[in-house]
Amino acid sequence: MSIIKSEMPLLVRHEGDWKGTYTVVDNEGNVIERYQSHITCQFPADGNPPYFQTNRYQWPDGKRQEYQFPGAYRDKKLWFNTDRIDGCAWEADDATIILHFTYKGVPDAYIYEMIVLSPCGNHRARTWHWFKNNEIYQRTLIQEERVQ
Repeated sequence: MSIIKSEMPLLVRHEGDWKGTYTVVDNEGNVIERYQSHITCQFPADGNPPYFQTNRYQWPDGKRQEYQFPGAYRDKKLWFNTDRIDGCAWEADDATIILHFTYKGVPDAYIYEMIVLSPCGNHRARTWHWFKNNEIYQRTLIQEERVQ
């Protein structure tokens, strides 16, 4: 993790557990869905992989999903290539990480995510901008607090 610590210090500040709410809205701001999340960001001690994220979601009707995202590190970016997503993240400034990714099961679509970490390191605001055929069609608004 030492190279990530030196080259992506903001990313390292995200290590830990985060709980929050995802709210998906259409272009007019109408709520499409809302659900709870628990995200774990880790830097495994053995460095294999150098980054590992677990996303857990729960909907009001009791539906649950969990996904794992191992990340590779190179060129001052965190790279993901799983069965579900393909993309990379980089630090834009001292508070902001940008993530560009695609869902492999959603053709002609891509997402830009902006993750802003509060100065105290205990709050995150995230927004996803969903594009299909290069036109925005929805946004996901995420508010999270560190729980560990």
